[in-house]
Amino acid sequence: MTTEKRIGEWLQAPFDQETQKAVLELKKDPQKLEDAFYTSLKFGTGGMRGIMGVGTNRINKYTLGKSTQGLSHFLKEKYPEEQIKVVIAYDCRHQSKSLAKVVADVFTANGFSCYLFSDLRPTPELSFAVRHLDAHCGIVLTASHNPPQYNGYKVYGKDGGQLV
Repeated sequence: MTTEKRIGEWLQAPFDQETQKAVLELKKDPQKLEDAFYTSLKFGTGGMRGIMGVGTNRINKYTLGKSTQGLSHFLKEKYPEEQIKVVIAYDCRHQSKSLAKVVADVFTANGFSCYLFSDLRPTPELSFAVRHLDAHCGIVLTASHNPPQYNGYKVYGKDGGQLV
């Protein structure tokens, strides 16, 4: 898919008006616009990390929702006869809590039991909770040591270990 086509998709439903407005604003800086849409975020070591903002190459509610839906399909295939349980944690990064709620909504819409921490938790506590609750997967919204404009989506397996 071309950059122009990706941009065009983000300027219509189902993308909300606030997002569409941000894309139009980004058009004032062609270099930033290109960087935000020239590719899609990739799942790398342990998950995804990137700059927060609008676009397919950014961390936002749409890219994380899409990734979570993909992870949901994977978990359904891997555990077809089980009620899937997922634990979600988040740190103090800007938007981590709201992004964690988006992730929880996607898992819940897939019929999963979802345990979302009510406040900030460190990554090791998420790992422990996955094992303690006998969950199938864990997600933590964090960008660790990356600069403040970044956030991330780290995925943990049934054993509490980070997926690599």
